[in-house]
Formats: sequence, C-alpha cells, structure tokens
Amino acid sequence: MRAAYFETTGTPDVISVGDLPTPDPKPGEVRVRITAASINPIDTYIRSGAAPMPLPKPAVTGTDFAGFVDAVGAGVTRFKPGDRVWGSNQGLLGRQGTCAEYVCTDEGWVYPTPPGVKDEQAACAALVGITAHLGLFGCARLKAGETVFVNGGTGGVGSMVVQMAKAAGAKVVTTVGSDDKERMARDLGADHVVSYKAADFADRVKAAAGSSGIHVWYETQPPTDLDRTVELMAPRGRVVVMAGRQARPAFPNGPFYVKGLSLFGFAMFNVPAAEQRACADDISRWLAAGQVKVLVGAWFPVDKTADAHRLQEDNTLRKAGTLHGKILILPAT
Repeated sequence: MRAAYFETTGTPDVISVGDLPTPDPKPGEVRVRITAASINPIDTYIRSGAAPMPLPKPAVTGTDFAGFVDAVGAGVTRFKPGDRVWGSNQGLLGRQGTCAEYVCTDEGWVYPTPPGVKDEQAACAALVGITAHLGLFGCARLKAGETVFVNGGTGGVGSMVVQMAKAAGAKVVTTVGSDDKERMARDLGADHVVSYKAADFADRVKAAAGSSGIHVWYETQPPTDLDRTVELMAPRGRVVVMAGRQARPAFPNGPFYVKGLSLFGFAMFNVPAAEQRACADDISRWLAAGQVKVLVGAWFPVDKTADAHRLQEDNTLRKAGTLHGKILILPAT
C-alpha cells in the first residue's frame, strides 16, 4: 500500500512516501480501506518528537480516517466488509497512522458512517469533534440554556465547540481575528463574536455573556490570563483546558475558589475507547442532521503529506493565519 511515513522524528522533511506492506487484521481488528484522512496538530507534535510516544517503525502519520471495511479479524462483531466507517486515535501510542491506503485498528476505535455523510466530513470531524465533545459534555457537563465561551470559533476544535454547544441548546460567545472569520463563526451558529485583538476584549465578552456570566469556558489556546477568565465566569462555572503543553499561567486561587469554579484538563488520546464511542454516536447523529459541519481549509494528495504538515505547523506554531479549517489528505489521489 502507498503511505506517508517516517523512520525518525524531526522536521516535515523526515516524511517519506512509498510502498509499505498492506497490513492484515489481527483478532478484534478491522482493516479499513481509507478514502479520506486528515492532519491535526497532534500529528505534527508526534512527528517532531514534541509529544514523545511509542511508535512503530516505520510510523505512518495521521490520526483520523474514513472509508470502508475491507477485511475483519477473528472475533469482530460490530462490522463486516463493505461497511462505511470513520474513526480517530490512530498514529499514536504504538498504532499505525492513516495517511495510507489501509489501516488496521481495533473495532472499538471505529464508528459507522451515517448515510448521506461524506467521508471527507467524517474524517475531518473525527479528532476535533471527539475533543470538543469530551470537553463540553464529559468534563463540563454542559446544559441547555447555559453560556459557553470558546477561544477561536473557526479553528478545528473551536468550530466544533460552537456547533455542539448550539445543538445542546446553549448560548455561544467566541473569538476571531478577522472580519472573514467573524462571518464564518456566525454561519456556524455563534451568538456573539468578539475580536481577540480588541483593546476592550474583556468588556465585550462580559457584555455578550450578560448578567449570568460564562458557565463553560472552553480554552483551545495555551492559557495566558486566568485572572481574566475567572473574572468573567459565572458562579460554579467550569473551565476546560486542552492546549499549551508548556503553558504555566499564574493561577488566581482566591477568586477561583470563592466563585466555586472547576478546572478540567484532558488529552483525548488518554480517554478510553468506550467513552469516545459515546461522543462518536452524537457526532454521527449531528453530522447526519446537518447540525455539525466541518470547515475544510486545504487538501493534499498523500504524496504531499509533508506539505500538509508544514501548513499545519505554520498555523499552529507560527500563527501564520493561512489556514481556515481542517487539512484533508486523500490517500487514493
């Protein structure tokens, strides 16, 4: 099979594209013929060595996938050849990645693709959708009628938070950095959109939230000002953090506990398969109903996977602002 892989960690230049043996499914595994994959920041962290993990050699890059079941191993009960499926959690913790024609994975990491949902949408929704769901519902226990703030409402995770919060009946306040992104955020369903460049940023968020304050603050960026966050929170509000491996912000201990706030942190790849499947069930339902859609900002054939990594790093690490949505990889192109 054709695949994008690396033998050692480093810059995107370590990625090669060539033929690797097509894997055979082990007991409990399905083999998926991949029609769409996507690149996420975690893929670049793993490839660069910034997120050290056990990896096969060679290691195929890519976390997310969609396609159809090509073969099943002994004991598989949930899928059969020909089933359309999607999933995530590949390319890490010793598992092979998805920027390839095939991937074998435990059936617990695989979900049925609803009729009418395109593979490109399912693949690009995978990691960012599950991450958004885990934070909103697994950690923060979001309820209808509450107010959610999310930093970066047009980013991969942020755009999912906006849409899922609206699907759950919440009011959404989000940030953007340009007029174009403001229009995108409103199209996704955001009730209030604030420029993060505004000098009176905090005042604008406070006005948008209203007298109740923010019930759930979903921080998709490395946190830098927890004093401001705490000030804007409603009593007994919940703060979710999931980015910024090296972030060490000052913590306003007194105001935090006096308001009765809670702070949640998580990494998606540490969450068991059964918990993630519950997220996937909602995501599939929302995709089928058109309540959730994915912004696809760029696509590459598998031969250009290194370029896809460069584009992701330019925007994640260097804040280039040249990517508006997810990066799609088409293995068969």
